[in-house]
Amino acid sequence: MTKTSVLLSWRLPLLLSLWAAPAVAHWGMPDEASSISVRGGHEDDWIMGDPSGALISRDHGATWRWICPEGMGIAIWRPERYFWLSGGTLLAATGSALVRSDDAGCTWTPDAFFKDTWVTSLAMHASDEQRLYVSTGRPSLSNGLYRSEDGGGSWTLVLPPTLNSRFTSIRVAASDPQRVYASGQDVDGQFLTRSEDGGQTWTRLPQPLTRFQLPYDLVLLRVSDTSPDVLWARVSAQGRDSLLKSTDGGATLTPVMDTYERIASVESSEDGRTVWVSTTTRLFRGHDDEPFVELAEPNGNACSLKRGGSLYACGASWTGGWALARSADEGTTWEPMFRLSDVKGAHQCPATTPVQQRCPALWPQLAQLFGAPVPGSDAGVEPVTPTPPGEQPPPKDGCAAAPGWVPGALVLVAAAWGRRSRWSFRGRRM
Repeated sequence: MTKTSVLLSWRLPLLLSLWAAPAVAHWGMPDEASSISVRGGHEDDWIMGDPSGALISRDHGATWRWICPEGMGIAIWRPERYFWLSGGTLLAATGSALVRSDDAGCTWTPDAFFKDTWVTSLAMHASDEQRLYVSTGRPSLSNGLYRSEDGGGSWTLVLPPTLNSRFTSIRVAASDPQRVYASGQDVDGQFLTRSEDGGQTWTRLPQPLTRFQLPYDLVLLRVSDTSPDVLWARVSAQGRDSLLKSTDGGATLTPVMDTYERIASVESSEDGRTVWVSTTTRLFRGHDDEPFVELAEPNGNACSLKRGGSLYACGASWTGGWALARSADEGTTWEPMFRLSDVKGAHQCPATTPVQQRCPALWPQLAQLFGAPVPGSDAGVEPVTPTPPGEQPPPKDGCAAAPGWVPGALVLVAAAWGRRSRWSFRGRRM
């Protein structure tokens, strides 16, 4: 019997059985977290972006609960990352709406200023979290860059649109918060743009990228914490992702690594000498001018976070045994923090909030995928005041009720079928 027939002999019946299983809305692989964020000034508050919504912890990662996308009102869109401000506000650019929660993730509202635009990226000033920047990138529209001086309460256009301009990302340099970068494209091609005065004026930096044939996109990923002139970006072209680095403020970009996987994020040490690159399933590390090397773990990864003396990374519970772990030796060894089977249930919120009204009923299906206990006694509701007179519960919308979605379990297995444990990549100097 051939290898292909052996695979089909067990996978096809499983796929067919899952097709008949109850639909779990639009969840993708629930094991590939996209980001890790910590609340400013409050080390106990963590949130992880996840294809199945978000996971939140209020006790420094000891206990995690689930926030469903239906409760957030974000449909199929998934935030690039979350910003948890010290005052308690949560913000996220979903790729469509800019969403906001002022009650620790229980109620989410879209920012009306960006209605009918696609908010592709959100960035924050390193020392003043009230100053925020947004990029938009909806096709067929002319998009721009925006700044807020009041934590997202109001927005000002700082870079007017050009013909068919689309912006993919925006970042602020931690070592010089007046230095702001954005990546995008317009009728003239791919470009970076740089501001040295907090967004008052901008310098366009064309990126012909002649080594690539028709590059699909150029996405700015990170600006170094130690030098405002050092940055990393991703180019996707012909089925490969390439990591490019600039040491001259974005004037030129030099390839340092490429892979068949999607490069999700770049993290760096405080001194800038060590860089970690997260892809769909792997984590790579580069020291100084040495080539990038693939770390033994995690097996399944799309995010990392360097904080103090620890490196945190997402992992795949299905293959590596943990969903989040910390490392004290730059990723050589890992201490597991939690597994998906440890998730305690839906996020506990007041009864009148969208998350409490929608997520607990959806949790049992996801719990089966996570391998977590089916909820019973551990999904209680915090005591809250009654709904004020005249206030109506939020409408039942979102894609959970929309017909035509493939059952999440089928998507899960199909995605796992197509994944390879190790992909070809070429490591160059960082």
